[in-house]
Amino acid sequence: MSFVSIPSKKNKVSSEEWQLRTDLAAAYRLIALYGWDDLIFTHISARIPGDAEHFLINPYGMMFEEITASSLVKVDQQANKLDPDDFDINPAGFTIHSAIHAVRHDASCVMHTHTVEGVAVSAQRDGLLPLSQQSLFPLASLAYHDYEGVALREDEKARLQADLGEANSMILRNHGLLTLGATVADAFLNMYILQRACEVQIRALAGNRELIAVPDVIVSTIKQQAAQVTRGLGGSLAWPGLLRKLDRLDPSYRE
Repeated sequence: MSFVSIPSKKNKVSSEEWQLRTDLAAAYRLIALYGWDDLIFTHISARIPGDAEHFLINPYGMMFEEITASSLVKVDQQANKLDPDDFDINPAGFTIHSAIHAVRHDASCVMHTHTVEGVAVSAQRDGLLPLSQQSLFPLASLAYHDYEGVALREDEKARLQADLGEANSMILRNHGLLTLGATVADAFLNMYILQRACEVQIRALAGNRELIAVPDVIVSTIKQQAAQVTRGLGGSLAWPGLLRKLDRLDPSYRE
């Protein structure tokens, strides 16, 4: 349940934007539900449909379990809020997300987390290893970005963009995980699988036994298999069920 009173924006935005707001608010609630939040210090953003300059991001200071469709903040590429009555935003979140939205027009949603397992893998020199079936999907489209401190500097954007390239998953060294998707559902599924792969890796490495890596020949075929696993629907295969789960627990994200 949201404990912060936010006036509804449902009748002030287009139906397309409202649907995006609802999906993005759901993603925040799911991040909290799965325990991937880091108090108020991570972020998910989504580009406004048909608008390359504006995107939605979380209000800085609200817990993820409090986020609603109306509380999300619409900003431009210069970090200006389009509604002056909205909450402020996380400046580090803006740096990362604005950099990616500026160059990856195929990706509507950008998701970033600081989970214990994600940060742990990001600190390992070899990064994500092909130790599980889950690891193979992000490995098919994975990039790395070296740590440069808290992401506040404008000049880091170009290096972040170059390191990301066309990948849909990124490990931010000593920092955490990042995924992209054409929809909120796709970005969430990418994060779910990447997070699970990191969890498996940390536990496997802690087992003090010789590990078996997935053979390279199998790793190389996973892109074709991924579409078969989701029946070509990507994240939208699981998304309706995830929304039903949220609706059973607390439907206030839709407000």
